[in-house]
Amino acid sequence: MIPSPNLTRRAALMGAAALPLAASASALSAAGHGSGAEAPVAHTFRMGEMSVTTLLDGSAMRDDPKALFGGAAPEGEFEQIAEENFIPADQTQFYFTPTVVDTGSEIVLFDTGLGQSGITTALAAAGISPDAVDVVVLTHMHPDHIGGMMTDGSPTFPNARYVTAAAEYDFWSAMDAGNRVGDMVASLVTPMAEKMSFIEDGGSVASGITSLASFGHTPGHMCYMLESGGRQLVLTADLANHYVWSFARPDWAFSFDADPDAAAASRRSVLGMLAADKIPMIGYHMPFPAAGFVEPRGDGFRYVPVSYQLMG
Repeated sequence: MIPSPNLTRRAALMGAAALPLAASASALSAAGHGSGAEAPVAHTFRMGEMSVTTLLDGSAMRDDPKALFGGAAPEGEFEQIAEENFIPADQTQFYFTPTVVDTGSEIVLFDTGLGQSGITTALAAAGISPDAVDVVVLTHMHPDHIGGMMTDGSPTFPNARYVTAAAEYDFWSAMDAGNRVGDMVASLVTPMAEKMSFIEDGGSVASGITSLASFGHTPGHMCYMLESGGRQLVLTADLANHYVWSFARPDWAFSFDADPDAAAASRRSVLGMLAADKIPMIGYHMPFPAAGFVEPRGDGFRYVPVSYQLMG
């Protein structure tokens, strides 16, 4: 059972105001994770009858990851975990990875990216036109997830219906003018309200796609379970925002979690389920192509990137 977040308006506003992830275009590059402009931006997995494609909307380096992921770390522990995992303790790379799922009857897009044309570029690489998208699911409404909903003032996905958690929409749409996320929701999400349906824990988006409450990062943050051909995969969105620190120490707050205690409880619950049942995951900020497995490791977990396990 995922607890409801004890979210205060002040905590949410402070977290949203500080969001570093929707950075300027000059700081973002779909090729930034690889070597050169030809780095891939779409990667397709097969899962039963479903085709699951991760889309690299962009990537960006950030300094001082300890301030983001290790504010509660005892002296030296953050750096020790970095060293043990062969990563620097003073820099981290963020990836922004929407996912598109072809169920066989509908094309379902999870999140729309930063709004700097990365999503349409990645969809084109996957051979999907924006007007072919049937459903757009918003896992939550931080700027790096809703930025691509509009292009030049018109809906990027003109034929889609939209799905999100009621708690998420209600919270951000009630913000006063001048709040960064609230203003983005007003300009990008609210115009789609007539085409939007609201989902609760365990609700169905489409055949084989079920919501999984994981509140805490935001008031209505949702993960999604995909099931097809006797196989399962979970889209974890922003449940865990770094493939090392968020797994090794799931109780450490990420600085943009609106309710740190609820977010930590959600991480432990969902990551524990993935580890116990050996279910693969796709995480929005995991290293591209953003898919992996979870294994128990001490009092936490370890993220194991996929290689060829999801090829057929």
